[in-house]
Order: sequence, then structure tokens, then C-alpha cells
Amino acid sequence: MPSIISLLSLPKKKKNLTPKFQALVSLAIDASSTHLYVPGMHQQISAAAALGATKIEVLEVLELTSTLGIHAANIGVPILVDVLREEGMENVTAGNEDDGGRRLELKRLFEKKRGYWHTFWDDILRLDPGLFEAYTAFSSVPWERKEGGLSPMEKELIYCAFDAAATHLYVSGLKEHMRNALKYGASVGQILEVLELAMPLSFHTLNVGAPIVAEVFKE
Repeated sequence: MPSIISLLSLPKKKKNLTPKFQALVSLAIDASSTHLYVPGMHQQISAAAALGATKIEVLEVLELTSTLGIHAANIGVPILVDVLREEGMENVTAGNEDDGGRRLELKRLFEKKRGYWHTFWDDILRLDPGLFEAYTAFSSVPWERKEGGLSPMEKELIYCAFDAAATHLYVSGLKEHMRNALKYGASVGQILEVLELAMPLSFHTLNVGAPIVAEVFKE
């Protein structure tokens, strides 16, 4: 279909991102836990390797993308707080809150390792500091790698990719990671190109469905 080819070729013509990083962005979208399109993962890992990506860079994309699950808490905990407030239970605790000094220490550790803070972490830190501490350790692995990985800007663009994907559409995270990417030097064109690379996810409907149609209606 020429129209699909036209859409797919758009970022390749603009080249705001390198071809290698374009493949890594596409990998993040296909590897997201909300999609897990295995044929695409094979294709994008092979393409990235052929374009010069290292094993560490590919693994780092997977590490970054595997943090998506925390959004259950990013979305769920504020809703819980709202429900507690509506029910007059705002003073009810989970029974596992740490003292303020410990929470401040965890916040500073997150800021040091991840390079930012957002208010969507506040209630998680307050109500479940154990979860917050464990997530900080897990999500910081690619950020603490000293050499051979992606740049901070590239890491933030990977977050943008899977937050923007049609299977996720996590608005508050996307906005924050766009802000972080700009802080690290990303251009508007580079961020737009990530969104362009996220858009073809819906073509997988055809990738999976067309062969089934051909099989059922074979002559």
C-alpha cells in the first residue's frame, strides 16, 4: 500500500534522528508490555544492530521500556488518594509509611539518579516508600551505566516513545519526558520524529490480520 510506505518513510526522509536511533525507538514501541509485537522486535533489533547499535544500547532500550509497569501506581495511587478524600478517610494510612526524613532521603536519591522530580511521585513516596525505593533502584540501572549506553536525551526520547504509543497513551508521563528531553538538548523535530515513529504501531493490525484473511479466503 503506497500510503503506508509514505507514512513509514517520513521520519527516514527527515532524519532528525539517526537511522540507528530510529530503529531503537521503534524497538521500544514494539517491546512495550502493552504491545509485545515479537516480529517487530526481531526486525528492529536486527535493523539497529546492522546500523551500528551495540548490545548494551539494545538492552538499555529494553531496560527503559520495562519500567512501564510503574504507571499502575502513577495512575492508581492518586485515584486511591481521591477516593479516600471523598470517603472522608484521608487520614487513613497504609501502615507502612516511613518517617519524613527517610522519604526526603529517597526523594533526593531519585533526583540524583534519574535527574528530575515530578509531583506524580509524591503520593507514591508518601503511601508506599518501599515500592518507591525498589522502583528507584530498578529504573536507575540504565542511568547508572558509566559507558556504552544511550545519552540522557536518548533515554528520555525512549520514554516518550512508549508513553506516546497508541497502546498506552500515558499523557502525564509523556509530557514530563518531553520536558526532560528538551532539557537534555532534544529539538522539536526530534521529539516529533519519535511521535511519527510511534504512529505505525497500528499497521500491525494489517501485519497480523492480512495473512489470516489470505488464509481464510484463499482461492
